[in-house]
Amino acid sequence: MALMTGKTLAAWQQHIREDGEAVFSQLNALREALSTEDTAWIAIASEAQIAAQLDILLPRYRENPQALPLFGIPFAVKDNVDIAGWPTTAACPAFAYRAERDATAVARLKAAGAIVIGKTNLDQFATGLVGTRSPYGEVVNSFDPAYVSGGSSSGSASAVARGLVPFALGTDTAGSGRVPAGFNNIVGLKPTKGWLSATGVVPACRLNDTLSVFALTVEDAWTVVTLAGGYDAEDAYSRAHPATTPAAMPAVPVLAIPDQMTFFGDVQAEQAWQAALDQLRAAGATLKSVDFTPFSRLAEQLYQGPWVAERTAAVGEMLSHPDEMDPTVWQIIAAGERFSAVEAFKAEYLRADLARQIAAVLADVDGLVVPTSPTIHTREEMQQEPVRYNSQFGTYTNFTNLADLSALALPAPFRADGLPAGITLLAPAWHDRALADFGLRWQNLLALPPGATGLPFTQGSVLPPSAEHVRVAVVGAHLRGMPLNFQLTTRKAVFVEATETAACYRLYALANTQPAKPGIARGESGAAIQVELWDIPLARFGEFVAEIPAPLGIGTLELSDGRLVKGFICEPAALADATDITDFKGWRNWIASRENAHV
Repeated sequence: MALMTGKTLAAWQQHIREDGEAVFSQLNALREALSTEDTAWIAIASEAQIAAQLDILLPRYRENPQALPLFGIPFAVKDNVDIAGWPTTAACPAFAYRAERDATAVARLKAAGAIVIGKTNLDQFATGLVGTRSPYGEVVNSFDPAYVSGGSSSGSASAVARGLVPFALGTDTAGSGRVPAGFNNIVGLKPTKGWLSATGVVPACRLNDTLSVFALTVEDAWTVVTLAGGYDAEDAYSRAHPATTPAAMPAVPVLAIPDQMTFFGDVQAEQAWQAALDQLRAAGATLKSVDFTPFSRLAEQLYQGPWVAERTAAVGEMLSHPDEMDPTVWQIIAAGERFSAVEAFKAEYLRADLARQIAAVLADVDGLVVPTSPTIHTREEMQQEPVRYNSQFGTYTNFTNLADLSALALPAPFRADGLPAGITLLAPAWHDRALADFGLRWQNLLALPPGATGLPFTQGSVLPPSAEHVRVAVVGAHLRGMPLNFQLTTRKAVFVEATETAACYRLYALANTQPAKPGIARGESGAAIQVELWDIPLARFGEFVAEIPAPLGIGTLELSDGRLVKGFICEPAALADATDITDFKGWRNWIASRENAHV
């Protein structure tokens, strides 16, 4: 049986639709091809464990396949995340315990039909960006085994990059869900803190941790994070989506870049960065240099100040057994014992101040773009300078969770030596979908072979409609360039497309309105009327509707392709003295005809 390696979610879904009853054989063949001699893996599912997962899902799938969008699709889980009945080691055998239940995010993915195929290696206690700090072995770079894979989510990134699974869960505190993505030419989605539940996750720094998602494509990463995420009352740091943020980036986004860059003498990394900037411009972005000082200062705090004591608290009693821990990991975590509570409070005050400065910088742009890492090192080099080189990797990642930002690591133009050199997009909390929107456009533009699979890139489609946004059809004064369009843009509404209604609407120019406004009404006859679709944040929709004056209101419009969306409607009584302009088939056409008549 041919293995489904290097495939996206869409390819898996198509394969399973064609023969859903053969999914066990497919998964078992994959399981047999995996081995814990491959240092990316700490544990691999047994035949019985795969069968037990499928036995629960098969009856539901046969009854309603659409209810299980990930049915039969294998995924890997970083081994600091609980899976019921499996040991959780955090890459420290002396710490290991058998989990009684699934982590919340894992349970949600299983409920969507996904199958856990194995647990992956990591830098011990998720402390490191290198992938070399594990008693289960060093995870090598998927392009050149002489180089590090990046960490701490090394195994998850490696398994995805080589196409062994279409997606994997990692965690990210200082960049652990992004650096391995950058070093292995895959997507690393670090969501807003609190979106994915931390229940069932061994903490590194509980205030600054989040689960992350690795995938070959942005489209797949987005699918997974939306299925795994959501408010969890059991997690004290879980947050509900505020539904106030944009659904997408503008077609011509303004992206900040650091005014001062460092690559630690790595000329090839710098050249790759310049190539990425050229591609960003080609993708339609306007680049704006910004003062990077607050970002750099905040990045320094994570390991060079009292914040390291969070790791000390997380490890707890294990710290008294240095012989059972990786020496570098123990050295880093033990350093937290020297800080006082007073110093910790002062560090929080500094964090808040720098985070506020960062928010001010990002308020004037659509996002920030940085190299995922300013350099890369060989495994041999890492043995010589384990702390210093690890610190270099975090130059453009360490500040992210301290500043409460969302982030998306993306494949980018390669280095001259053939190694990957990714970029990362960042934005304020809950801007995850906007990042994914641009990331999808970016991947389609570059069309790089995914991961280390060597397979051709498959163009992604648009992101699916969002539950946190309302799609609204506007027909008149709210169109782009019209006088009331600001009522959309100031509420972070984003233009989606220009289209038409079904051919059963009549358009009227209303009398005595300032600015001039149309009314649209469904009738027995009519025309397809030009409209624009906009996605407005759900929490801002009420404000928008409150500003709509009589006789207008919001109802439901039918589009030419049969879609139903919210849109402007008009009270019938106001049409009695209105001018029927249906023949113009759009407000812009009628406005243009009036302007031409006065020339």
